[in-house]
Amino acid sequence: MALHDSALPDPSSLGRPDALWDADERQRLLSGTHHDPHGLLGAHPAPGGGVVFRALRPRARGVSVVVDGMACALDDDGGGFFSAVLPFPGLPCYTLRVAYEDGTSEVEDPYRFLPALGEPDLRLIREGRHEELWKALGAEPMTHQGVTGTRFTVWAPNARGVRVAGDFNFWDATAYPMRSLGSSGVWELFVPGISAGERYKFEVVARDGGRVMKVDPMARRTEVPPATASVVAVSDYEWGDEEWLAQRSGSAVHEEPFSVYEVHLPSWRPGLTYRQVADELPAYVRDLGFTHVQLMPIAEHPFGGSWGYQVTSYYAPTARLGSPDDFRYLVDSLHRAGVGVLLDWVPAHFPKDEWALARFDGEPLYEPGDWRRAEHPDWGTYEFDLGRTEVRNFLVANAVYWCEEFHLDGLRVDAVASMLYLDYSRDSGQWTPNVHGGREDLDAVAFLQEMNATVYRRVPGVMTIAEESTAWGGVTRPTDSGGLGFGLKWNMGWMHDSLGYVGHEPVHRRYHHHEMTFSMVYAYSENYVLPISHDEVVHGKRSLVSKMPGDWWQQRANHRAYLGFMWSHPGKQLLFMGQEFAQGSEWSEADGPDWWLLDAEYGAGADHRGVRDLVRDLNTVYRRTPALWQLDTDPAGFRWVAGDAAEDNVFAFLRYDAAGTPLLAISNFSPVVRHGYRLDVPGSVPAWQEVLNTDAARYGGGDVRNSGPVKASSSGVELTLPPLATVWLAPVRG
Repeated sequence: MALHDSALPDPSSLGRPDALWDADERQRLLSGTHHDPHGLLGAHPAPGGGVVFRALRPRARGVSVVVDGMACALDDDGGGFFSAVLPFPGLPCYTLRVAYEDGTSEVEDPYRFLPALGEPDLRLIREGRHEELWKALGAEPMTHQGVTGTRFTVWAPNARGVRVAGDFNFWDATAYPMRSLGSSGVWELFVPGISAGERYKFEVVARDGGRVMKVDPMARRTEVPPATASVVAVSDYEWGDEEWLAQRSGSAVHEEPFSVYEVHLPSWRPGLTYRQVADELPAYVRDLGFTHVQLMPIAEHPFGGSWGYQVTSYYAPTARLGSPDDFRYLVDSLHRAGVGVLLDWVPAHFPKDEWALARFDGEPLYEPGDWRRAEHPDWGTYEFDLGRTEVRNFLVANAVYWCEEFHLDGLRVDAVASMLYLDYSRDSGQWTPNVHGGREDLDAVAFLQEMNATVYRRVPGVMTIAEESTAWGGVTRPTDSGGLGFGLKWNMGWMHDSLGYVGHEPVHRRYHHHEMTFSMVYAYSENYVLPISHDEVVHGKRSLVSKMPGDWWQQRANHRAYLGFMWSHPGKQLLFMGQEFAQGSEWSEADGPDWWLLDAEYGAGADHRGVRDLVRDLNTVYRRTPALWQLDTDPAGFRWVAGDAAEDNVFAFLRYDAAGTPLLAISNFSPVVRHGYRLDVPGSVPAWQEVLNTDAARYGGGDVRNSGPVKASSSGVELTLPPLATVWLAPVRG
């Protein structure tokens, strides 16, 4: 392009050097293996004076440098390369005018900018101590050197080169090579003009020359699956849950009421978005009295009909239901309804999809290099290399991210047992002992301790909950005492034993009585949650009510009695959706809960509404009765009244609050009414009254009751026990 302003230097005054391009560097740029494209592209002082401008713009018909509104054409050097030496006394502020067949555009040159990531961030990344890693890596819209755009950064230490591809360059990464930021293993490029909503991926070139398009491990948003691109994201959400967060920060979950409604969000009401769910779920959960919901699957994953345990974007809420801010709206709505929010979190393993974390830079990176450690034998996935500081940092920061950026109240950590043991699901020869000769994975222990300590320090009032199925000691012990530092642990032993018991015909239960009492042998070894989770009511295991023996009346009665026993047993409660109204069929990802069972038009609708009414009343009485939760982790809060009545299928115990006020819970798991059943209760209580009876007519029971106060004597109290039912009694006030 000709010049029309004498203020712009005449390029002919310097002539053209014989070679503005080194052939080897040109090839490295074209192949995407140049570690420092900024050292060649852009504007640089020329050896003989002036400034050399170089640009790589494939398919461009011409490129001009524009300074102060005036343009000077660069020479076409072939292969998409353009260059010229201009006689500027110093490096000017300039733009590029690029002409294509379909038009001309004026753009900022990405290669005139200094790195947009500083040494403090890089040092923390190298040391594995960057607790806000999502602010340093990934796609970050920003203003840099006075220009708006997006900084792309990615950790790929084994790569020969990394480039950015997206909508903004028609998915041709050739013109956007990133620079290596040294020993940190981070690659960086600031691309002017890119804003939220742009799709992108990283093209990674491995040491062996292979190349693959990878999603951003730190992407905060993705496109809707099955599409896999990452999306540049920025949040402008304004929270309204300040009151919730303020009261949360002073709570101690093991001394508070805590009952959880577990929700598979896409199928709870199939077809609803985050915001549409927010119009229904908070009111439903609040009406039933649950204190928290546990949501799954949230982090982006390939198969929508799954639990979401094969995560491909750890920092992105699934796009199937809306944007990240839409998910924030759902959390905010639950908080404003007085409901806490837990996330099902999966740091134990990740899938092998080529476009995600697996062999991210062409070699094992997030997974161990030793094949015996890399593959998870049960799920066909990779395990994380928890001995690598950057990988551990990736996960610790991710736990913090969900709690801080989305105001979550806690994380339920999946498959902790599979992380703790080197020989988990492995035969001899498939694992190597630790430095002490043991089977414990010391790297996993250190990671879990670091994650818990970091989350509890940074986010007051949150909790972490371990799904840990072995007898590992100290899961909920503080990290400064050598424990793993979780707040709560799922009691898998109680779940397995109690479901086994109620699955037997009543005539056989006497032989399995210990399965219901054994949990009290270890009840205070950890801070427990009693889970009837998704794992127990799907995939051939049958729904909770369908596990029960007998006809439909007996199944519902068993179901109600079991829930009453569960809510009165030491520990917190968790119930998977559909079980609150005795859904008979297993969960279906396509259909979700069988809500039609609650319809008045359905003949047995009252049966299911009765169970739901019971769950509401269980939560109501539970929350207003400190004896049921205040001393959950203190042996002083429990006393057996009848723990050995195997022939009767009866269990009776007292729960106490911190002031010593008792609640008497009796479960009769036989199908007969027991009149005049004598129990030895404290003589300090002169009379008792029912506060809950799972056999009440309004729940669908036979309405066998203890009407009015039941007086106690020196020999105890005589009660009528309804069949297949749990009864709670409290001291008569006054």
